[in-house]
Amino acid sequence: MNISSRADRIRDLLAAALSPVLLDVIDDSARHAGHSGAAAAGQTHYNVRIVAERFTGLSRVARHRLVNDPLAPEFASGLHALSLVLLTPVEAEQSQRRLDPQP
Repeated sequence: MNISSRADRIRDLLAAALSPVLLDVIDDSARHAGHSGAAAAGQTHYNVRIVAERFTGLSRVARHRLVNDPLAPEFASGLHALSLVLLTPVEAEQSQRRLDPQP
């Protein structure tokens, strides 16, 4: 029996739902130890960065729904919080240009 981590399941669900060009899922549960939503075993708080064409033309709320909806089983089984950065490829490129030093 193969039991995957919550991060793996989040990654798999979001990859299937959004076909992202970039998907980072980072378990940030240790920083929330002692918080009312944090379980002793962790796997409750995540930072997620997604770059996907699917976000094009969508509001911030609509983007969040596209992420949260496929994760409903994870929220039901203990996922407590997601910190989300949701960008289109064009937005990600523009963001990177702002960070790159100018010659």
